[in-house]
Amino acid sequence: MAHVSHKLNNAFEGALAGGGDPATSPLYVFGPFLKLIVVAGVAQVTFGASVWLVIATIAMISAMYRLVMSWVTDGSGGSGLSEEEFGGWAVKVNAAITFVEYTLTFLVSMAAMVTFIADRLPFLNETVIGIQYRTLVAIMLSILTGWLVNRGPKTAARAFGPATAGVLALLWMMIIAAIWKRGLQLPDFNFAAFSGEYLHFTLGGFARMLAVMTGIEVFANLVAAYDGEPAAKSKKAFGSLLIIMGSTAATMLVVGPAIYDLADPTNAHVSVFTQTMDQLLPAPLPLLGTLVGIAVLMSASAASAQGLQNLALGLKDRHYIPAFIGARNKFDVADKPVWIEVGLACIIFLAFGTNEETYLAIYAAGVFILLSMTGWAVTKRLLREVREEFLVSKAGLIVGTVLAATITSGATIIIFQERFFEGAWTYFLFIPILYGGFSYFRRELGEPSPLKEQLGILEEAMWGVGQGSGEPATALTSPFKLTPRLTDLRPIPALNTSWRGKVASPRRLLVTLDGSEFAEKVLPIASSLCQAYEAQLTLVSIIGARSAFQVRPNTRAQLEAGRLEKETYLQGVVDRLSHNGIPIDFAVGIGPVAETVNLLSRELDADMIILSTHGRSGVQQWVLGSIASKIIQLSATPILLIRPTANGEMPSPRFERLLVPLDGSEFAERVLPYVRAVDPSFDSIILLLSVPEIPEAATYGVMADAVEALRLEAEKQAKIYLSNVAAALEEEGLTVRTIVAGSEAAETIAAVGKGEDIDLIMMATHGRGGLDRVFVGSVAERLVRQVESPIFLLPIHEKRAAS
Repeated sequence: MAHVSHKLNNAFEGALAGGGDPATSPLYVFGPFLKLIVVAGVAQVTFGASVWLVIATIAMISAMYRLVMSWVTDGSGGSGLSEEEFGGWAVKVNAAITFVEYTLTFLVSMAAMVTFIADRLPFLNETVIGIQYRTLVAIMLSILTGWLVNRGPKTAARAFGPATAGVLALLWMMIIAAIWKRGLQLPDFNFAAFSGEYLHFTLGGFARMLAVMTGIEVFANLVAAYDGEPAAKSKKAFGSLLIIMGSTAATMLVVGPAIYDLADPTNAHVSVFTQTMDQLLPAPLPLLGTLVGIAVLMSASAASAQGLQNLALGLKDRHYIPAFIGARNKFDVADKPVWIEVGLACIIFLAFGTNEETYLAIYAAGVFILLSMTGWAVTKRLLREVREEFLVSKAGLIVGTVLAATITSGATIIIFQERFFEGAWTYFLFIPILYGGFSYFRRELGEPSPLKEQLGILEEAMWGVGQGSGEPATALTSPFKLTPRLTDLRPIPALNTSWRGKVASPRRLLVTLDGSEFAEKVLPIASSLCQAYEAQLTLVSIIGARSAFQVRPNTRAQLEAGRLEKETYLQGVVDRLSHNGIPIDFAVGIGPVAETVNLLSRELDADMIILSTHGRSGVQQWVLGSIASKIIQLSATPILLIRPTANGEMPSPRFERLLVPLDGSEFAERVLPYVRAVDPSFDSIILLLSVPEIPEAATYGVMADAVEALRLEAEKQAKIYLSNVAAALEEEGLTVRTIVAGSEAAETIAAVGKGEDIDLIMMATHGRGGLDRVFVGSVAERLVRQVESPIFLLPIHEKRAAS
């Protein structure tokens, strides 16, 4: 499939952009089909019936998609319609099956490609150390494909773009050559194929060829990429579908009988398509056809990887997967899902080989689950429309869509019955696991706003449509007009007034000391704050418990000696600070450092913990860990993190410019009472920052205008919301500015903090630990590693938030 970086002007352009996957299917579906019926000795009776069943299925499903394309023009296609009609469960089922399908598309296309290569280089079927050379070739090409795709759509387009045109030319050369040499010979339709012993093989052959339907959904996804009004777009998209599926159907009907007559399906070294190509086409066209087949199958593998990139981006924005999986690389694409897919493919090739028949059963099964859902969603929508306004034409359509939905559902049952033990059973394993994972992250991350939800839908639909192209797009109708789901957008967030009148002035500040000069560098700031708020200062030092890496004192005598040493040290610090005139006491704890600090802060009823942090990042943080990071995860007490400057000194204790990130949620607003508590003597300016939840649209290619419409709406909502918060703070005599900027929260906060010479960043943060921290992540922790200014964090755990 080619990459789309500009508006599609006509149906043929769309066919080249989206037709790579379905156009390649005739290259590999005949082998497993003929092997089944020829070896069983029933081919003469069942061959034609199975082929005509496939043609009827293509016709019915294509007609059904004409309705889908006219209803859903935002690019979300059949999946979007299923979500509209069936709700949340359909979203997760669609996503789970689509993830599996993309991976299987990669496996099938890559396996078929090395089969084509091995057709011309038979030695690749030999083994070394128990592994076929073709398997090693598949692994190397998988890695190469992943590398090219992760360098962005432009690179992928240059590498794979012309392939679909080549395979269409190959199919029509085969059709013309078959008619030229053999006349127009269509498959016979023998009714005996549906009786007695033949029925099983007829349906089995039908199931093996249903992979020709793969990729049909992409034409519904491409609707938004065409130029023109919605009705014209859907018409062009349907024209593209007809070009590709018509070519596929013609190949099945005309070239299929030639393959049946001329090829030997028991030949394990050369595929039946290559055997037939060698007999129908004059030299050197068969060799050229092999090269085209290799190119287009590699293109199909790349398209599946691009689809997985966009699926990950969409699921990230819709809060079904953690953000780091959908994070963009320097080429502005989500690279992690592709490397996951490539890694899985390499493992599977090593375990199960590179015979495409191994993966076709699972491949077709998932396709028809999705097609069945789309068929019943179309039927459900038609029934609703007929109830609202009865029209004979729509009532007639219902008959056709019920038939199409029944055919797709029946085909799904046949596939699972025929190929259950050949791999289709894995859906009963993978789908519940993925469904559960999506449900978990949606619950942990919360419901996204309608704007973010719609962005996710658009990104999922961008099957190679301009993601990361960096090229300007021509006008695209606003999705607010295209999609009914956006007519009920969430209103501007109402200002939460629960924080008004609340001032969270600290009465006891807790400072952790470990005897080092580095830890003591926070004492001047702590003393200044205690003076400003007339607060108590408590110094805490911890005797660490035994760990796996360091033996701690564990006898009573050693513990008492350690305690005395700590107390003597802390008393010396108290004596040094006594001239400040602030009340100071100290405490010594025993146990794991972070857990003990958290316990003491609760027991002493501390209002704030002041910590110094090295601000480690990357591998160093994961290897060495971070006491400050662990305290953030555990603590329910507000934390002031102070990081030394480049010369090793702590910043001066001034809080004249405060940065407060807000996202419109009551959760984020919980920091405002602490903002209001900043002592008036600091004469602070408060900068309220909101990062629009919709990113800037420049990197979305032909989808840019649709995303820009969402971005403008997000900016509008953020500006109105911040102005309301600012007005409330200004009523209390505070000086406030508002900023709406950026796309990524942590990076934007850090950039604004540096650009505005901020003295203190103040924000609420989820107190996450364990797997939640690994998978869900934390803006606060990413921010700590990027900024040098002090950060005030208000940890809010779920139980605390609920109360």
